[in-house]
Formats: sequence, C-alpha cells, structure tokens
Amino acid sequence: MIQAKAPKITVSIDIQGEINQIWHCWITPEHIINWYYASDDWHCPRATNNFEEGGTFSTRMAAKDGSFGFDFEGIYSKIEEHKSISYILEDDREVTIHFDYKDGTTTITQTFDAEDENPLEMQENGWEAILLNYKIYTEDLLSQTGL
Repeated sequence: MIQAKAPKITVSIDIQGEINQIWHCWITPEHIINWYYASDDWHCPRATNNFEEGGTFSTRMAAKDGSFGFDFEGIYSKIEEHKSISYILEDDREVTIHFDYKDGTTTITQTFDAEDENPLEMQENGWEAILLNYKIYTEDLLSQTGL
C-alpha cells in the first residue's frame, strides 16, 4: 500500500534587521530559548544546536505550569549560510526555511510537512505564532543592543 504524502504548510514573516543578526538569533541556543514557543503560557527552557549538515538540534517546549512538554528534535540535511536551512524531524517530516534579505528586511519562510495528529489550521497557527515570537524578540533585541 502506498502511503499518502503529508500536505505541506508554508508560513512566513518579515523581520527588520541585517541578515547576519537575523541568522544569529535563529541558530543560537541562548536566543532560541527566548522565542521558541507558540503562546505566552509556554516557554522554551532548553535548546541545543549542533548547527552543521548532519548535526542535530533539540528544543524543549513546555507549559509554564509544568503540565505538559515535548522535545522538538531533528537532523540538519542542508545549510546555506544566510539563505536556507533544511532538516528532518525525528518523525521523518521535512522542514525548509528560507531567509530572503533585501534593504534591511529579512523574510523568513518556513515550509513543513504537516503531522497527522492536529488539524492543519492549528499547525499553521502554531508555527506562525512561533515566527511572531521570533520577530518580537529579535527586533526588540536589535533595537536595544544592535547585537
């Protein structure tokens, strides 16, 4: 029996800042823990990142009240510095992230294979919320520190 291919979902956001700063905040664990969650009642207490092709990453997402949490993990399959990142999640879903920089703005576009446990709209909303947290965190950090 041939298994149906998972639908792909694409989300994107524009971030104000230079590409090297945007890239740094995306891949560095001390920054990841400040934005990698979908709602204010969740947080990211831990992140590790062996950022190279074949390297692994793990990001812990958990409810702040301790009631639930999970590790988001995968292996990098392709990295083009300041341009794109591709990885395979531990459940074999594929994710590709593109960074398109122009005139002080970086558009981050993520395309990922949907999972089959949650409705597509819920997955899209969750990934969009994480991108929005990233935007808020990164733009605030850059306006305060210039990184």
